Amino acid sequence: MLNPRRRTWALLGLTGPAYLWLTIAVFLPLSAMLYFSFLTVAPFGGREAAVSLKHYQAFLDRDFYQVLTWRSLKLGLHVTFWCIVIGYPAALALARYVPGRWREALLLMVVLPFWSNALVRVFSWTMVLREGGVLDSAVRMVFPWLEPIDVLFTYDAIVIGLVHSFLPYMILTCYVSLQAIDGALIEAARTLGASGLVVFRRIILPLSVPGLFAGVLLTFVPVIGSFMEARILGGRAGTLLGTVIEDQFTVVFNWPRGAALSFILLAIVLLILAAAWPVLRRHLPNG
Repeated sequence: MLNPRRRTWALLGLTGPAYLWLTIAVFLPLSAMLYFSFLTVAPFGGREAAVSLKHYQAFLDRDFYQVLTWRSLKLGLHVTFWCIVIGYPAALALARYVPGRWREALLLMVVLPFWSNALVRVFSWTMVLREGGVLDSAVRMVFPWLEPIDVLFTYDAIVIGLVHSFLPYMILTCYVSLQAIDGALIEAARTLGASGLVVFRRIILPLSVPGLFAGVLLTFVPVIGSFMEARILGGRAGTLLGTVIEDQFTVVFNWPRGAALSFILLAIVLLILAAAWPVLRRHLPNG
């Protein structure tokens, strides 16, 4: 048994590198962006910057930013919804109904998209969704009288591309929670006469909420700030707050405005999580 001092040093030795990496890779860049958000201009090229709240005020004064924020949040809700609709049943099937070797093969197919470049995945959808593309050609081979299918450069194309990108996160997090459920609980419920629907509603779903919540976080938070999929698949329909933030950094070179918009988006996400926390807490372990 380690004494308290040695135990403290052991914990520091094990967790210290992780916290040091988080500080260097996450907190320091965030602190720098927070500092930039309060400047009038980026202090480069001999320009003098002063402390100001004008970039935060611009968000309140211009309806343009508020409309784009709502569009980004709506996109996050739509993509998260479809990831749940598709991913949760897939995870349930993998965890409960697919035998061992088939399960391993299907899990490999779920992880497979991570092995390809994200930009390649997005551009591959342009070949599928455009008129004369893979989808249009396949449908018209069977139903030649139908109108051409051209989904590219629409809101639906953005949703499809983002669902494809983030669906593995939902499947894997839900799968871990579902796989951890003790099978004895399900067997006991069935022995007592519970139907399959009752078992799912009273046992499986409540015990899988932590994984579902993790999947929602890993999907919703990145999606509302996404810009690559929206720009490539959405065209003019892909103007979101994330694309505007990217333009502020890469095109307009207005780093303070981009940083301010980023932190406003972060604050909105934190407010949403704070509002949802009382409901989620009742379903989480030790809630």
